Amino acid sequence: MPRLLGVSALALVIAVGFEGIWHRHSQEKAVAAWTDAAAIPTVDIVHPTKGPPGQQVILPGDIHAWYEAPIYARVNGYLKDWYFDFGAQVKKGQVLADIETPEIDAELTAAKAKLNAASAAVKVREAEAQFAKTTYARWRSSPPGVVSVQERDAKQAEFESNTARLNAAKADMAMAQADVDRLQSLQGFKQVVAPFDGVVTARETDIGALINAGSNGTARELFSVADIHKVRIYVKVPQRLTGNIHPGLTAELRLPQYPGKVFTAKATTTSRSVNTSSRTLLLELQADNPDGLLQPGTYVEAQLNLPSDPNTVLIPASAILFRQHGLEVALLGDDDKVTLKKISLGRNLGVQAEVTNGLVLSDRVVGSPPDSLGSGDIVRIAGPPAPDKPPNGSEKEAEAN
Repeated sequence: MPRLLGVSALALVIAVGFEGIWHRHSQEKAVAAWTDAAAIPTVDIVHPTKGPPGQQVILPGDIHAWYEAPIYARVNGYLKDWYFDFGAQVKKGQVLADIETPEIDAELTAAKAKLNAASAAVKVREAEAQFAKTTYARWRSSPPGVVSVQERDAKQAEFESNTARLNAAKADMAMAQADVDRLQSLQGFKQVVAPFDGVVTARETDIGALINAGSNGTARELFSVADIHKVRIYVKVPQRLTGNIHPGLTAELRLPQYPGKVFTAKATTTSRSVNTSSRTLLLELQADNPDGLLQPGTYVEAQLNLPSDPNTVLIPASAILFRQHGLEVALLGDDDKVTLKKISLGRNLGVQAEVTNGLVLSDRVVGSPPDSLGSGDIVRIAGPPAPDKPPNGSEKEAEAN
């Protein structure tokens, strides 16, 4: 009996030992499985969405007058009077100012006197030439033997000499006349006139001011006149948007001084050349300006309504990885393995961003990829929450091992 009890006790001890070993092994396997599961990141998956049918781009621009001309004097002198100040409406040909030109007046008087003298000299030479011509004709028609050949040749030479002096006198008179015409033309510039209908935008002179002719460094602009019945708006378009720029494109203009008011403009032409310094294309917009509210020199925000690129898609901005190789996104394949792919960005829309190249609508994009994520990594798509700790009691056993 005691022997039977001892065998039973030994069997019980062996059974308890085997049970402990089996339980310990099961816990180790559970801990290993939990550790492997915790090492696989859980991510959200998003799909790119199609971009809007059109895009609105706001670019800064400058307003210029339809025509604008700085007006300089064509003659030297002193300003006698001016008749229109800046802000005045003027018509083409209206006199803006008068200039006193004492030097030109004196030169014109002298030129007229020289012309009168040249005209008198021509009359004298004409009389001499006519007399020489008549004499030579009479001697030339004399019967043979009455006049010697030598005398006839002398009269011919005298006639030709008088004719040459007459032609020289006429040339002198023509030069004197040209000088008078030139000075009279300059006198016409004593009046400064408006070149076209418009507004006087500047007056840079006053009565008694010394006036220098021309537009060189010593000359001074007298007035500036602008035609603002229409205006031109110049906008610099970034190179990446130039493919959508074409004549007829509409734009909305907003000016800081008119909050809430929108003006309409239309694209007419471009420079057809990208500036190498700024990588921008110069675009000209035109707008009617019947009320004169669009003033030359004004800063304006031009909202261009551009067609959208059909290949452009939208993804959350949080899905973009900024790595040393550039902008990338993490794509998830059918085997739940990650592939990093380069992309090209369009506009940053805040929560979302435009991707112009690198993605299609069917791609599975990791929504908020961890910084350590790399190509070839396996991830778990977010679903029911995974356990955040190993099975009961396994922590102590894992620590004990």
